[in-house]
Amino acid sequence: MKLVSWNVNGLRACVKKGFIDYFNKVDADIFCIQETKLQEGQITLELEGYHQFWNYALRKGYSGTAVFTKKKPLSVKYGVGENKTEEEGRIITLEFPEFHLVNVYTPNSKRDLSRLAERLEWEDEIRQYLLTLDKTKPVVYCGDLNVAHQEIDLKNAKSNMGNSGFTDEEREKMTLLLNSGFIDSFRYLYPDKTDAYTWWSYMNKVRERNIGWRIDYFVVSEKLKDTITEAQIHHEVMGSDHCPVYLELNL
Repeated sequence: MKLVSWNVNGLRACVKKGFIDYFNKVDADIFCIQETKLQEGQITLELEGYHQFWNYALRKGYSGTAVFTKKKPLSVKYGVGENKTEEEGRIITLEFPEFHLVNVYTPNSKRDLSRLAERLEWEDEIRQYLLTLDKTKPVVYCGDLNVAHQEIDLKNAKSNMGNSGFTDEEREKMTLLLNSGFIDSFRYLYPDKTDAYTWWSYMNKVRERNIGWRIDYFVVSEKLKDTITEAQIHHEVMGSDHCPVYLELNL
């Protein structure tokens, strides 16, 4: 089974920059996107053979997630409990016979960290949600998680210490999740791989020089670790300030 996750940073713009070409080429069984930045009816995607599920933010041109899947899910859920960021269209859960898929666009704690407290609440709630799902069947948790977990996961770790996405608090929440029975699939296969990033600032030549962060993930239940056959970062794919991440499972 082939899965892809991509923060497209505005789907309408990304479609003009080759989204469909990549979508057709990768031929994923499940394709998750974040930051769609649109409302219902603002785009029509002809994706033959795929079921489409969208979670739109109430605010126009902001956030939003979607999942395109060849296999029809047993159930679909939008949001988690009473979380106040549900109105931002950040979560879609699809249940399949073998696993739960949770596609997420994690809130950014903001440059001035004004949203850090809310972000940490989010992390606790999503972890509990994943643990609850994991009791019934394994979980595949993917998306833009807005955190570089370890120093190896960003180019300039020292100068970014304490910055949004690399605070001790955010990193500790990721560690806590991974210590709760989950695996970072990319690091499971490539624990020491450096210069492996999924997001680059739009500043001049930053991407060209690969000064990036790895903040997009496929995190899976430990029960699935023996099914992981490949985890890739498709850094060559343009169209967004993020690139797609890829996971292959032998289920």
